[in-house]
Amino acid sequence: MVSLASGERVYVAETAGSVRNDPKDLVLCVHGMSGAATNWTDFMAELAPDFDCKAVDLPGSGFSPPPRARSGNSMGGAVCIRVAAARPDLVRTLTLISPVLPDLKVRRELLQFPLAALPLLGERMMRRIQLLPPENRVAGVVATCFYDPGAVHPDRFMLEVAELRRRDKLGHGAASLSLAARTIVAETLRPRKHSLWRAAGEIAAPVLVLFGSHDRLVSPRLAGPAARAFRNASVEVVPRTGHVAQMEHPALVAARFREMVERARGDATGNAGRRDPVDA
Repeated sequence: MVSLASGERVYVAETAGSVRNDPKDLVLCVHGMSGAATNWTDFMAELAPDFDCKAVDLPGSGFSPPPRARSGNSMGGAVCIRVAAARPDLVRTLTLISPVLPDLKVRRELLQFPLAALPLLGERMMRRIQLLPPENRVAGVVATCFYDPGAVHPDRFMLEVAELRRRDKLGHGAASLSLAARTIVAETLRPRKHSLWRAAGEIAAPVLVLFGSHDRLVSPRLAGPAARAFRNASVEVVPRTGHVAQMEHPALVAARFREMVERARGDATGNAGRRDPVDA
């Protein structure tokens, strides 16, 4: 558990150690809605020989307690885009996997988000979903997020079921999910000058953006707008992939990440006196 300056406490998972043990090689992984640090387990394992990898459970997710203020909490890509735009001194490279960039052409699987985001009603909806057996809920998430649900190892599936049972007993899961949905809806409806698209254009660091060809939540057609929005981006649509490329193809994503980092190192000039940034 890590205490933040804001007073929040979050759980951070990390690899056992790296060969280099160099703060410049720190990789911070941030999960999306209904996710957890474990979403990055296989990806971190791919990088562990060369990088110090850490993955955070956002407030209300995984082992982190819920946020103190009921004002909502951003997820994954939204967090990283905002941080990279506002604090470029902290971020050397940015990797986004199926980021929920504002898209007014809402996909069918996201039609319930506005309702889930409503106060009271949203929490009630989430609590009703929690009445379903954990096995059914995990199977539903896998079917929605993976191109090939059968690729999930049975042991990994049962670990997710056990984790869901644990979280059901905590009592704050429904509220956390509703707050996360509220943030995603708010990001989608922000005026253009305050949107994630505008923030994307302010990021100077090299950016790698990966979309899944068969993502049911984030349309791969956003690859074109993303390539135009970021100043220095490599954008790719990964074939035969759903919403969680780092879980379906950890080796491929790690390879793309390494390529970007190597390019960034090659382009780097002297930065004496500058705080060591991280790769996210």
